[in-house]
Amino acid sequence: MTLITDRPGPGPARPYRFPPVVRRAVAGGQVVAAHLPGQNLAVALLLLDVGAGQEPVGKEGLSGVLAKALEEGTAQRDAAAYALAVEGLGTALVTGLDWDSFQASVVIPVDRLSAAVELLAEAVRTPRLDPADVLRVRDDEATALRMDWANPGPRADAALRADLFGAQNRWGRPMYGDPESVAALDVEDVTVFHSEWFLRPGTLIVAGDLDRIDLDALGAAAFAGTGGGPADRGGPIEVPLHTGRRIILVDRPGSVQSTLRLGHPSPYRAHPDHVPMTLAGTVLGGAFTSRLNHLIREVRGYTYGIRGEFASSRRFGRFAVSSGVQTAVTAPALVEAVGEITRTQVDGVTEEELAVARSWRAGQLSVELQSPRAIASALTTLVVHDLPDDYHARLREELLAADVDQVSAAAAAHLHPDALTLVIEGDAAVIRDELTATGLGEVLTGP
Repeated sequence: MTLITDRPGPGPARPYRFPPVVRRAVAGGQVVAAHLPGQNLAVALLLLDVGAGQEPVGKEGLSGVLAKALEEGTAQRDAAAYALAVEGLGTALVTGLDWDSFQASVVIPVDRLSAAVELLAEAVRTPRLDPADVLRVRDDEATALRMDWANPGPRADAALRADLFGAQNRWGRPMYGDPESVAALDVEDVTVFHSEWFLRPGTLIVAGDLDRIDLDALGAAAFAGTGGGPADRGGPIEVPLHTGRRIILVDRPGSVQSTLRLGHPSPYRAHPDHVPMTLAGTVLGGAFTSRLNHLIREVRGYTYGIRGEFASSRRFGRFAVSSGVQTAVTAPALVEAVGEITRTQVDGVTEEELAVARSWRAGQLSVELQSPRAIASALTTLVVHDLPDDYHARLREELLAADVDQVSAAAAAHLHPDALTLVIEGDAAVIRDELTATGLGEVLTGP
């Protein structure tokens, strides 16, 4: 006997209100804050206009090594003394980077926020950068990358990025570098990069009860000792589409699985079509209920999961699909995936699919933007992408208001199945002929 039940429908989206945004210029920098009345925890995040995109070609991974080296003490304290000072406040220094920015942040009770920001600024502005520490951090990072690159995925990701954006461009290389690029960094690379980028004021993001926070004092602490003008962040990068599909085969001899990476360039984050693009990507491959996952996982049984969606930075974006399938079904899985992308581009989405995507995205937004750290991250998005202060206040309504025509038009305009690069990392001796027989594109040998 088989029991079959209907899939639950989307429920009504819960109400949500993003807190008002406060901006002010302080001590040569900018403070951007959100008022969270009654909240005992606060977040302070120092945002600098330097990310992987500012690294010189050939020095990939420089930002990551510098971020780790900031934990090795400051000009005022050695690593142990700095760690004790931070832990004594009951917090931790968290660093992160992406293509557009570097971030260092603390989460702490409001009454200790001022002291925590002083320690945060001390690490970012005056790191010790002892040569022995820098070289040890570099070697640790290179070793971690070697271990990661021994697994399926990173080589395929790198091959896709290089083909879409050009290996001669920094954004055509891995964001965190590769084992060779990181291992080749020296102490001077790190110290020069710090002096060039990390002494600019930047932006201090604050999320907390502003009735109990002196934003001017925090800004003065965060921007003390800084100088120089704002960084040139550059505008959107025009990335041409390929004139036809191509298959790049990255050989992994003896592999029982093929790693699939499909993609093409797409618009930058602040593009006017961001909301309908996001919803089109959700219907196609951005959720467990998506078309790609239903077809490739549920119907065909080729994979445990497949995902496809638009991802974007300040200057560029890409549509990408990722999955892993058994070697024997590599070719049919690829054909099915390209077919589903084509169907979505040509036929658009249905109201039933869009209703689920709208409800999920809007509901996810309401759930995610609850904690001070999440609010601080949302403020960071405003600053990095030059979005209006009411962006998050309007975003939920825009998601819920998007209709089938808008989302289908976005799919038609921004999905390009005939310009896809199809990267397959697997056993070339087993799958090359089958890939050629699909007729999806010329089969090229990857790195």
